[in-house]
Formats: sequence, structure tokens, C-alpha cells
Amino acid sequence: MTYYLFGARGRLGQAIAYEYSDNEIVSLDRSIYENWSQPNVPDQVSRYFEKFSKKGATLFVASGLLDPKLSQNDLLRVNYHLPKNLIEGATKLGLRVITFGTVMEGLLQSKNPYIQTKTALGEYINTAAATGSSVIHLQIHTLYGIGQPSPFMFLGQMLAAIRDNVPFKMTSGRQLREYHHLVDEAKAIRKIADSEVSGIVNVSHGRPLSLKIIADGVFQALGRDDLLQVGALPEPPEENYEKILNPTEILQQVAFRDSLPAIVQYMEECHSCQEAWSA
Repeated sequence: MTYYLFGARGRLGQAIAYEYSDNEIVSLDRSIYENWSQPNVPDQVSRYFEKFSKKGATLFVASGLLDPKLSQNDLLRVNYHLPKNLIEGATKLGLRVITFGTVMEGLLQSKNPYIQTKTALGEYINTAAATGSSVIHLQIHTLYGIGQPSPFMFLGQMLAAIRDNVPFKMTSGRQLREYHHLVDEAKAIRKIADSEVSGIVNVSHGRPLSLKIIADGVFQALGRDDLLQVGALPEPPEENYEKILNPTEILQQVAFRDSLPAIVQYMEECHSCQEAWSA
């Protein structure tokens, strides 16, 4: 089996590449596909894979933009049009395409531009799977564990506050989140890729934490409880405060690590790296 990886430089891409390092996995350079989000591209995609691929190969589309503050056009181009063109061009050759979204697609009717692009992609893939295309759309939770956290994410915001010695203002923290270590997530992805499933699959271990529990654990571990200001910001109306997703049945044999101690350890390592860089 041959695997092709789009987005190999990102955290998820790095985790997938490591997990499949004992297989024939080809990490495609961005220069090859940077224009494949344009209209009328599926035929170009087909011509490329006719030359290099074997029937039965799998494409992991791990490229994507996460920051909702980016332009809507950029988010649509990378998060929707690129994977859609890949699906249209590759599946007619007998290739399988696996894309990545967010569990928030099914939990919220969100105005978040990032979530909206992933929701649109999931709807497209659900239709494509129903008509026989070999496609999977994995709805994933919050990932951590490789490199520094993105500055616009919750972990990144906490780390910045501790680094800059400024108060960290947050809501009540009742929001529920599952956190998955990237190494564990890559193993879960492999398990699903090895199966016969298609369509939309959520990747859940069923053990969410509240943001308050995460914040308390991180600030206590790093000795900066004085910076944490829980309840300083209003609660957002569109949030998940109650819903707990059941563990994904196909992943029963995947050992997801205990989130809170693993997150704390990761944040301690990230903080130590920041201190070393500034020394």
C-alpha cells in the first residue's frame, strides 16, 4: 500500500508521517499542489496520480488552516476547495482520500469561519460517500504534543500569558473539550484507515475536560496561579457545555493517554523551551 501525505509540515502531518514511517508514505511538497484549490483542477489531479500512484493508494489531506481570523477566501481555498478537488480527481482512479475536520461540525451551529469551511467539506464528503466514492472525513478534537501550541489556541494563549507575566482572563471555563496527543491521534487515524469505513467518522475517546480544569492544572503546575482569572470574560452563547461524545467504537484498542497530566507535561516542556530560547 502506498500513502500520500498533503500537509506534511504541519503538526498532524508530522504525526502521520512518523506513524507511517515503516510504510511507503510520500510527503508531497507544497509546490506540487499549491494551485490545486483552483477551479477546473480535478483533471490535473488525475493526471498527476496516473503517473505516480498505484490503485488502492490512500491520500491523507492533512493540510489546512485553523485560525478563524484568516480571510474567508483563504479558509475556503485550503479547507474546502483543495480537498474537494483532490477527491474528485483521485477517487475516479480508485484511490482513497482521507480528510480532517472538527467535531464542532456536529456540536454547534457555529458562525466560526473555520468551522463553517469544515462543515461544508463534511457535507460534501457525506454525499460523495453515499454515491460510492472511497472517502473518509475524520472529525477530530483538539490536538497537542508536537512543537509549540498555536498562539490563537487555548494552550498557546495560556503559555503566552505565563511567558509575558500578564493576567490570563477567561470565561467560567465550563466548555468541554477532548484533548488528544498527536502520537495517539496518528495511531487512531491508522486504525480507521485500515478499516472499511467511509463517510464521516468522529475520533473520540469520550473523556472531555472542562477548560477550567485544564487551566487550573497548567497554572498550578507552572507556579503561576496568580495570573489565572477565571470568570473574567463572559461565556460565549455558542459552546459545548454538556455534550459528551461516546468513544469511537473502532478505536477501542487505541490507548489514548490521560489528558490532564499529559497536557500539563507538554506545557511544562513548552515553557522550558521558551525559557531556554530567552536565556
